[in-house]
Amino acid sequence: MKKKINNIRRKLLYSLTKHIKGKTVQFDSVDDILQRPIRVLISRPNSRLGNLLMVTPLVQEIERLLPNAKIDLFVRGGVGFPIFENYKSINKLIVLPSKPFKELGEYIRVWWNLKKEDYDLVLNVIPNSSSGRLSAQLSKASMKDFGDEVESLKLEYPDYIHMAKQPVYNLRYLLSQSGIDFPAAAIPILSFNLTEDELENGERVYHEIIPQDKPTIYIYTFATGNKCLTITWWTSFYDKLKFEFPNYNIVEVLPKEKVSQIDFAAPSYYSTDLHEMVATISKGSLFITADCGVMHLASASNIPVLALFNITSIEQYGPYNNGSKAVYSDKVTQEELIQFSRDILAGE
Repeated sequence: MKKKINNIRRKLLYSLTKHIKGKTVQFDSVDDILQRPIRVLISRPNSRLGNLLMVTPLVQEIERLLPNAKIDLFVRGGVGFPIFENYKSINKLIVLPSKPFKELGEYIRVWWNLKKEDYDLVLNVIPNSSSGRLSAQLSKASMKDFGDEVESLKLEYPDYIHMAKQPVYNLRYLLSQSGIDFPAAAIPILSFNLTEDELENGERVYHEIIPQDKPTIYIYTFATGNKCLTITWWTSFYDKLKFEFPNYNIVEVLPKEKVSQIDFAAPSYYSTDLHEMVATISKGSLFITADCGVMHLASASNIPVLALFNITSIEQYGPYNNGSKAVYSDKVTQEELIQFSRDILAGE
């Protein structure tokens, strides 16, 4: 019932906000926005780990194209703080409470304070986000982008619809309309922007939990709702991995719930520190997981990911870093997944 009510609420709010658009105003001077610390608002009022991680390529692109920009992020819940804390361009997070009806006063206060800010550029990340469109409309800025699809970009770039890439393409297009031209570059990957100390700590933790002198394949057997594959499926697949990859450690990364779809049969790694998790996972050779927030976290570690989808769109959410591959789990056999794993490990 709660899920049905939320779906109705989202559809109603989107129907009320989908026609919100702003007048795009070009910057008066290209040199001006390149040299002064312009203020940018990125609107992504969402509390999910994966969805917020997919904003990090946009932050990196702003840092590349507008090196003096100071960025505010309009988000929901607390997970944004560990994701963006290492980005020097981030000025502050404007945070909606995760449960607005339980913290209605704080919810109203955040929206009210948002109207008081002055920005040079406002970017709504997801076009069908009613809160995102509304925040872009309410914000004061000389240039706004509501995240709507640009048909010419959709035709030009086959990967345009990816949730992490479309905002970057839109930003490049928006700035090009103001006469700003930059060298071409690949779309940035998801990243926590870890420090050297954090990476060294991850290597230390890795060697503490995996003392053997063998490379490591990580598996993450948990996911929410229908994304989660069955105990029977994972048990069978784990047995195949052990048999087919005797020269690799097979290590299970545990979710915060500390549950296992293979009944804790494999050596395991558990942490609630997202920075430590990313740094530790980065020392492995392959990460096999269902479509979930930890899939995006693994992508942010730049380990190759073999992602198992069964509901959501690979084109919109699939990992794209370092030879990663995404498949629909009901369209392939476990034997084919073993071969995909071999190919990724071989660098194919």
